[in-house]
Amino acid sequence: MPKAKTSRSAAKRFKKTATGKLKRGKSGSSHKFTSKTRKRKRRLRKAAVVARVDAKRMKRLLPE
Repeated sequence: MPKAKTSRSAAKRFKKTATGKLKRGKSGSSHKFTSKTRKRKRRLRKAAVVARVDAKRMKRLLPE
């Protein structure tokens, strides 16, 4: 069986934690900041954990 290839787009978007969960960046944090509140922009800086139902599919893209 050939080696499983890593999806490069997924590798750039997700990082695995020590426990095996996937971390992701939040959307909406690249431009148009004048219409967003200070509180909202501060919360967008923090990383989020991928939901369990989605993580199963994402892990298939990241075999390493």
